[in-house]
Amino acid sequence: MGTWGTGPFDSDLAGDFVDGLNGLPSQEIAAVLGSALQRVVSAGDHVDGGDGQEAVAAAALVAAQLPDSGILIDPDDGRKDPLPPLPSSLHSLARSALQRVLGDGSELAQGWTDNSDASEWRREVQMILDALNH
Repeated sequence: MGTWGTGPFDSDLAGDFVDGLNGLPSQEIAAVLGSALQRVVSAGDHVDGGDGQEAVAAAALVAAQLPDSGILIDPDDGRKDPLPPLPSSLHSLARSALQRVLGDGSELAQGWTDNSDASEWRREVQMILDALNH
C-alpha cells in the first residue's frame, strides 16, 4: 500500500476505493460511502488505518457536494461520472467518522513518520470536517 501525499486520495487504498465506485448504479453509491464511514464510526478503541483512508476519501466526496464547501475533487482523483445527489444523512456520519480518524486510537492519525506530513494531513482532514460542519 503506497501513500504519496497528505490529501484524501493520496494513497493506493483511497484510489482503489474511489475506483470501486465507477460502474456502480447511482443508488448503490450512497450505501458504499455510508458503509466506509460506518466502519470507522463503529470501530472499537482502534480505528484501522485502511478503514480510515477509505472514510477520509468518502467524507471528501460527501463534502464536495455541499454548496460553497471549498472541497474540490481533482477529476483524476474522483469518480469518472459525477456522483449522484447524496442523502444528507451522510453528512453527520462523515463528521463522526472524521472525528474518529483524527482522534486517539486512530492508526491513520498516528502512522505519519514525518511531523510536517502529519500536520498537513490533519489540516486537510480538518478542512473536510469544517466543510461538513457548515
